[in-house]
Amino acid sequence: MADIAALTALIEPEAKALGFDLVRVKLFGGAGDRTLQIMAERPDTRQLTIDDCADLSRRISDRLDELEEAGRDPIDEAYRLEVSSPGIDRPLTRAKDFADWAGHEARIKLAEPIDGRKVLTGDLVGAEGDSITIDVRGHGAMTVPMDKVADAKLTITDRLIAATAPLSTEGAEDYEDDASDDDAEMEGQK
Repeated sequence: MADIAALTALIEPEAKALGFDLVRVKLFGGAGDRTLQIMAERPDTRQLTIDDCADLSRRISDRLDELEEAGRDPIDEAYRLEVSSPGIDRPLTRAKDFADWAGHEARIKLAEPIDGRKVLTGDLVGAEGDSITIDVRGHGAMTVPMDKVADAKLTITDRLIAATAPLSTEGAEDYEDDASDDDAEMEGQK
């Protein structure tokens, strides 16, 4: 199995070179169906365009190919590379994420229970040092160390949707026009 910390150390400079922040590196799936998932974002928009994803994918592929040719392949089995923006219900992986998304609802799974709770759902309050604070529904504010967080992500709410408008809707009108034409054709076939 590949070392995620080593992969992150290889991939992060490639993302930085393009002006992106690395959000997460994850390797998952079984033998013969592995996926190396890279999530990154532009610091100013917290998103990536399709062209950004393609640029980062090429850059990472080239770097990993160089290592393979040198006999230092960090992943010793076949895998699929997936590069994306974190999306609306983005994972929260860095203290910065918890601070940036303060005021939004999140679901945090803990590695082990704290105060009898293993899942915390509520509004993020923020982060300070190596701890994050969440206002847990029906319980109140809880501060937990980052190293106790097994998984965390934003929850889709109207407030989050309003805060994460897409970077570009280019081409959306064409899609809507095509859909309207298809509907009209189908109605004419009845």
